[in-house]
This record gives sequence, structure tokens and C-alpha cells, in this order.
Amino acid sequence: MTKTDRTPTTGWTLDHKPAYSPMMNPNLKMFLAALSFAYFAKALCGSYMKSTITQLERRFDIPSSLIGVLDGSFEIGNLLVIAFVSYFGAKLHRPKIIAVGCILMSLGTFLIAMPHFITGRYTIETTIRSPVNSTNTLTPCPVRTSAESSWKYEEPSLLPTRGCEQESSVSMWIYVLLGNILRGIGETPVQPLGISYIDDYAQSENAALYIGCVQTIAIIGPVFGYLLGSLCAKIYVDIGYVDMDMVTITSSDARWVGAWWLGYLIAGVITLMSAVPFWFLPKSLPIPVDKHDRSCSPDQTRFIKDSPIMTHKIRQEEPANLYLMASEFVPTLKTLFGNPVYTIYLCVTILQFNSLIGMVTYKPKYIEQHYGQSASKANFFMGMVNIPAVAVGMFSGGVVMKRFKMGVMGAAKFAFGTSLLGFFLSLLFLAMGCENSKVAGLTVSYTGVQGLSHQEQSLFSDCNSGCFCSSKGWDPVCGENGITYVSPCLAGCTSASGSGINITFDNCRCVGVSYIKSGNLTAILGKCPHRESCDKVFPYFMALSVLSSFVISLGGTPGFMLLVRCIKPELKSLALGIHTLATRTLAGIPAPIYFGAIIDTTCLQWGYKMCGGKGACRIYDTSAYRVVYLGLTLGLRTLSFIFCIWGFALLKKHLSREEKKALTNGSAEMELLRKEENSCVHGEPFMLGLDCDVDRETDL
Repeated sequence: MTKTDRTPTTGWTLDHKPAYSPMMNPNLKMFLAALSFAYFAKALCGSYMKSTITQLERRFDIPSSLIGVLDGSFEIGNLLVIAFVSYFGAKLHRPKIIAVGCILMSLGTFLIAMPHFITGRYTIETTIRSPVNSTNTLTPCPVRTSAESSWKYEEPSLLPTRGCEQESSVSMWIYVLLGNILRGIGETPVQPLGISYIDDYAQSENAALYIGCVQTIAIIGPVFGYLLGSLCAKIYVDIGYVDMDMVTITSSDARWVGAWWLGYLIAGVITLMSAVPFWFLPKSLPIPVDKHDRSCSPDQTRFIKDSPIMTHKIRQEEPANLYLMASEFVPTLKTLFGNPVYTIYLCVTILQFNSLIGMVTYKPKYIEQHYGQSASKANFFMGMVNIPAVAVGMFSGGVVMKRFKMGVMGAAKFAFGTSLLGFFLSLLFLAMGCENSKVAGLTVSYTGVQGLSHQEQSLFSDCNSGCFCSSKGWDPVCGENGITYVSPCLAGCTSASGSGINITFDNCRCVGVSYIKSGNLTAILGKCPHRESCDKVFPYFMALSVLSSFVISLGGTPGFMLLVRCIKPELKSLALGIHTLATRTLAGIPAPIYFGAIIDTTCLQWGYKMCGGKGACRIYDTSAYRVVYLGLTLGLRTLSFIFCIWGFALLKKHLSREEKKALTNGSAEMELLRKEENSCVHGEPFMLGLDCDVDRETDL
């Protein structure tokens, strides 16, 4: 039995504990380290998923809108269990529930990689077949027969050939969908239970810093996630199974698929390791002095702090009653949404998260398409340049909040100010555009005239009329004139030499239409590089991206603490869970889908599957891409600021009401405390349930 003492002034029953020490509890240190590692693991896996967006799109021949469904399936997993995990998990063993979640995340990650091992090898969409040796020649321009000359400019259909077998990749993306859903289910308890555990057992003045540290370490996860994505994107998907000398594309080609599966195996192992420490942590920790009883009056709290004994009220834990908890769920939910500040906060964050998730999901793709960078370089820039700025901003926000001891209103103003400044900086992205690549028949005419309208786009011309070409598919070559042609056939090339990636096409008639040169006109494999002017703009784009990311992330920790401090302690876990549920249901799921669908509308040339049907987009109208991508991102943030103004008015009323209530309750508690002390000092029984039982000899 725990040894207890009676205080001579209040009669409270107290645990006899060692003298109070301001040092952090060792178990809390271990929990912070374990939670940080779990955050790192889940962030690494999540960012790696986003870094493989284009790889999955090309591997399974699916459009961006369907990729958005795969990416949003993670949030679907959260949707299934988040409310119940947040509510019931707060009353059960939180560390062990987090451990189970980490195990589920690792299993989901392994499931995503499974299609690589059960499907066939990746087939590059190409009309080029390498010769057996360099002495053989290719015929990129099949000659039309007399029977075919009647439909000179008609577009030939791309029907399945005889013996064509349905590609297994049609259904293989289902494994990615299910794996990501399982990842979402496993990630559910990490944030709401982990953050509430820290806030419950850390001192109030340090809680914001601890949470800021956890979130900062979580930001380091995406750094390694994108770097891992950059590394895997350089490695060919079927490395070890194909002769790389015979591969006719490079990592900068729109058809290149990297070793996307390798990163998921690595991320799965790391996530599985993060589950181990939580099995050795206790269900609860000693409550800090400043959180001993949040209903205490200022004088009661002062008495506890001034006591020479480290005190904890005896709190006998009863077995969890699931039926009782279930019956209280709906009334508790009504109480939570009865807080108008919380409701407006949800609306603001939902809009902000729609903007953020859509922007982050397709930013590597935007860098690829708009600035002509490879998938590997785009992921590298995201991991080494952009994400560290976010990490520094998150940590700095926590330090600023602790340094200036911001209250609820101060945190709200700081978060709003940084978000608004970041918005104005982001407007400058609209001015950092690049012109479309010159692609004959899509963005320029065969004579080199730029600015083709949709009605004027035609891949057929007099220069390639003698060839039996298909306008479907993507097999680009770069002519001497700096113009890209969709295929060597559409470039009017009649012969080719070389092998693998070193094939050169000769006698390309369409190249000579806009290029005054006599003799042999050649073209080489691949799309022509972007202009130098675009390369000069890109460093400024990245610098502005770093600055805006840092400014916006400064308000991350204060904004999150605003949520925590405006909610009653007993509703904290549920509030965090509902917040996560709402943002992921109304932002995490739909944002990648409608962002992807809108981006698909800017596609200029689609790839086609071997057995028929539209595949992944090969080239976009970069000007239109920039307008819809940045316009949608900034438009959503503009709408969120309208709710912020309403939220400030409600927050001011809420704080004023709480201040009046605290003053009223404080006066009543002071009077009650004086009566209690008088009753105990005179040996009179206290009628409100507190046991005085003071030793009579001591009184005498």
C-alpha cells in the first residue's frame, strides 16, 4: 500500500514521493525519442510515396487523377478508425496502441511493393526496335501502300494486335491501393495519442517545445524520404534483369520508371523498427506539479508547488468500461462541436490542408514538367532544399512561442501573420514561368510557328505524309533544329543507325521544313532540352520556395498549440483525432484527386497501353499547368483567410468568457478553501467529503 501523509492545513491525502525535481521523467524521455522515431518513419514512408507518384503513374499506365486516388487511399484508412482510436485509445494503453499501429504501417508498406514481384517486366512504349548489331539499319518510316493512300491524313487506330495478352498492370495498382489503406489505419493512433500523452505528462511551459521537437524530427523524415526517392528514381525498375545497353531511354525521359519498389522495402523495415520501444513504456506517468489538478484554484496550486514534498493525488485507476465509454461518445462529440472556436479552426485547417496537400503531392511533377528536371533531381531538390526549410521553420516557431510565452491569442496572431506573409511570397511563383517545349504539331507548327491553338494541333504534315505513322504514343526525337518530334516516323526520318541509346535517325524531312541546311538532316533519341532562360529561372524558383516554406511553417507549432489550448483536457485526444479525421477526409482524400484531374486537362499527348487504352500523360502544356496548379493552391488559401477573420472574433469572445468564468470560480474556491482550513484547524469535520482527520495531539 502506498504510504500517505496528511497535510495539516487542507487535509488532502497525498502520496509520499521523493522531493520534486524539475528534470524530465526518464520514461517521458524514452517516449519522446520513440514518438520522434515513429514520426520520422511514417513521414519518410509518406514522402517516399509522393516521390514515386510519377514512377507509379508510368509503371501502371494510369492518369494523375487515379494516382490521386492511390495517394488519398492513405487517408481512407485513417477515416475508417480515427474517431474510435482517438476516443477509446485515450482511455487504454496509449504506447502499446501506437506500437500496433507502427506494425500495421510496415505491413502496408511491404504490400505496396508486392506488384513488382508478381507482375512481368516493364515494357517501354516505343516504335523503335534496336538492331541486332550496328551494321543493321532501322526503318522508322514505313511506306504506305497504294490501298492506304486514300486516307492520307487519317489517323490510324491503335487496336490490340493478334495474340496480345491483357497486361497484368491493369490490376496491379490495387495492391498499392490496399497497402496504402493499411498504412493509413496503422498511422491513426500515432499523432492523437502521442501528442496528448506528451501534453498530459510534460510541464505546460515545455509541452510546446517538446511537440515542436517531435514535429521537427518528423520533418526530417521527408528529407530522407525524398532523397531515397531520388536514389531509387535513378535505378532502372528492372535492374539486374535487363541489359541496360539495350535500353533506349534515359532517366529524364517521360517513360522512364525507376526502382520504386526498393524504397518501399527499406521504408517498411524502418517503420517496423519504430514499433519496438513502445512495448516497454507504461500506460501513464507521474503528473507534473503544474498539471496536478487543472481545476485547482491559484492558491491550491501555489500550496502544492511550495510543499517540500513531491505530491500526487491518489488516483485509483478503474478497469476500462467499454460500454460506458461507448454510451458517452455521442454526448462528448456534441460538446466538442459546441465549441465555435474549434469548429472554425477545423474549417481553416481543412482549406489550408487542401492547398498544402495538393501542392506538395504534385510539386515534384511540376518541377519535372515545367523546368525540365528529371524525377531524380526533382526529388533531390525537394529533400535537400525545400524540406529542411520547413523543419527549421517548425522548430523556430516552437522556440518563439516558448521565448515570448505566447498565450492563445498571441499564437493565433502569429500563425495568421506567417501564413499571410507566405501567401504574398507565393504569388511571385506566377511570374516565374517557362515557355512550352517546342514539340512539332503540339506547341509549334512544323514550320516553327509557336502558339498553336487546340484546333490547329496536328501531328501530320506534308513532310511525313509518305510514312505510315501513328499519332498515338510517345517516342520523342530531337531534331537538329531544336524542335522535338513525337516520333522518328512523324519527323519524316527514313533511316537509322546505331544501337541502344545511341541510335541516330537520318534524312529527317520534317527537320528541314524549319531549318535551312543542305545535306543529311538528323535527329537523336529523346526530347530536346529546355531553353537556357528556363534554367536561369529555376534557381530563383527554388530560393523563393525555400523562403515561403520557412515563413509558412513558422506558424505550424503555434497554430497546433492553439488547437490544444482551446479544448478541455478531457476532450483533448478526441479533438485531435477529429481534427485529423476532418483534415484527411476533406483534404487528404479529395485534394490529390481533383488536383490530378485538373492537371490532366493540361495534357498535350497521352501514352497508350500495349493492348489499347489511354495510359499516362507524356507531355503537358506547361503554361496551363502553371496556371491551374498555382491558381488552385493560392485560391484555397485565400478562402481560408476569410474564415480566419471570423475565427478571431469568436476566439476573442471565447477568451473573454473563459476569463470571467475563471474569476468567478476562483473567488468561490478561495472562500471554500478558507472554510476548509478553519474546519480542519478546529478539528471540525468537513462536510464536503474531504477527510480532515488531523491528529488531536498535534492540535493541542
